[in-house]
Amino acid sequence: MTLSSRTKAQLLCAFLVCLFGSAVAQTTAGFPNRAIRLIVPFSSGGPADAIARLAATGLQAAVGQPVIVDNRVGAGGRVGAEAVAKAAPDGYTLLLCNVGDAMAMSLYKTMPYNFERDFAPVSLLASSPFLVAVHPSVPAQDFKQFLALAKAKPGTLTYGSAGTGVSSHLSGEALKVKAGIEILHVPYKGQAPAMTDLLGGQIAFMFANPVTTLPQVRAGKLRALAVTGNTRFAGAPDIPTVAESGVPGYQAETWFGIAAPAGTPEAIVNRLSAELAKVMNSKEVRGTLESQGAIIIASNPSDFSRRIKSDIAEWREIISAARISLD
Repeated sequence: MTLSSRTKAQLLCAFLVCLFGSAVAQTTAGFPNRAIRLIVPFSSGGPADAIARLAATGLQAAVGQPVIVDNRVGAGGRVGAEAVAKAAPDGYTLLLCNVGDAMAMSLYKTMPYNFERDFAPVSLLASSPFLVAVHPSVPAQDFKQFLALAKAKPGTLTYGSAGTGVSSHLSGEALKVKAGIEILHVPYKGQAPAMTDLLGGQIAFMFANPVTTLPQVRAGKLRALAVTGNTRFAGAPDIPTVAESGVPGYQAETWFGIAAPAGTPEAIVNRLSAELAKVMNSKEVRGTLESQGAIIIASNPSDFSRRIKSDIAEWREIISAARISLD
């Protein structure tokens, strides 16, 4: 019996599919058998680096292979992210990503990668809200009074941030859009100089890290009006959220997660996600990060994917309304 050309082609395709499937299964079953590299697109010592090192240490213990933190700084995080996007999709190169990656999709006209298309979400690790902290000279005792003041004197309330396009800046732009107020952004080269000017009264308020800001609040040097997350901050439960203080639906926070290159086998992604969930929910890691103002999330890949899509869409709307472009 002679096989037709079409039948031969179908048999060849079936053979290749089986061969490829077998190779993937073998690769997944033996994962990991060498060091994993976790690229952090920020300098060492910051919150992103701290979370990455905690996650890496726990993951290393769980999988029995070294997990090496590799700080790749440059272009607002795009250098490190591009390196992961172009890496082999085998689970051995991972990215410590954050909300800035979702924002960058709309901030830059040209990008060397697409955050939604070129990465496989593994796990959302933790989030951190901001405190809306004002200088005591601002005549607002709560957030509703603050909104009334902003509406009565549009463009006079100044807020500082760590720079144009960062989350502490765009949190203010989101408030402008959702609350219908006009506030004036003052960019600084980092969070520290902005905080110095806030304490000195050169600017009116900031979207600030709750842990480093609360001591200044308790010392009477600043006044905390609201927290920007969707729940109250555990370290100061008496401070209401922005959403419950007159701006329904408002939420602005920094989050950190782990992503792999697109095309990484699902079994490897799921294995990494499951191990990271155990790490993040461990007593030691949870205690360390919650003491620094973080909220542990440890989501699965599908939940993280939905969060990325949602944030890209939401920040696109905010950035478009604010007419911000960094190109």
